[in-house]
Amino acid sequence: MPTFRCLCLAILGSFFLVANATAQDDAAAEFGDPAPAAAAPADAPADGPAAAADDGAAEDATQGAAKKSSDQNLLAWTIESLGLSYSFVFLVLSITLVSLFVMNVLAARRDTLCPHELVEGFEEKLNEKQFQEAYDMAKADESVLGQVLSAGLARLSRGYNKALEGMQEVGEEESMKLEHRLSYMALIGNLSPMIGLFGTVHGMIESFQVIALGGASPKPADLAAGISTALFTTLIGLAIAIPAIAAYNILRNRVSRMLLEIGVTSENLMSRFEDVQPQGTKN
Repeated sequence: MPTFRCLCLAILGSFFLVANATAQDDAAAEFGDPAPAAAAPADAPADGPAAAADDGAAEDATQGAAKKSSDQNLLAWTIESLGLSYSFVFLVLSITLVSLFVMNVLAARRDTLCPHELVEGFEEKLNEKQFQEAYDMAKADESVLGQVLSAGLARLSRGYNKALEGMQEVGEEESMKLEHRLSYMALIGNLSPMIGLFGTVHGMIESFQVIALGGASPKPADLAAGISTALFTTLIGLAIAIPAIAAYNILRNRVSRMLLEIGVTSENLMSRFEDVQPQGTKN
């Protein structure tokens, strides 16, 4: 019996040892392999948001460089599309327009057309009966009002009506000078779109020529060259014409208003001579 009991205890002990070893192996097989996989999330922050941030910064830098390059090449593309001939023509028109605008703005000032100091000084001389001094003051003044008043006083000896005629003649002459100078701005405003339209037709003809001579598959770059010429000439022509027409109409209205004011002011100053008769006329 003791031998049998010892044998049973040995068998049970062996069974428990084998079962324990088997359980450990199963646990290791089930929970041991995921441990290296669990290390992947630890590396995820380095490869996730940081990598995404680096990729975003690189993409922004690439886009910024591309935008800067396109901005720098826009002027070169415009000049290349226009060509030397169209670029020269539009440059001359632009410089001429700016020069005419400055000249007309200076000519349309009140100090140039109808200075207030001349009105006060001329009226003061007339009130003091200093007609020769009033004439010298008006003659020395380079404004339109000064030329009108000096012309009126110069013909006053032939009567008031002749004086008014002389004032009107000088006023019309000065008005014609101002209108002629303004008309050149209108000419540029009308001429620029026509040149742009000419360039549009020219560019489209070049594009269709490429299609006609290029066979079944013409190069898109060759077609784009003619189309760029057509579009850029139209764009530059309108860019010159729009401010030219706007400036012409604004300045023309101002000049017309100032000339009307000159006519009314000069007639009011000379109205005191309405009773003057031509010399040698008998009452």
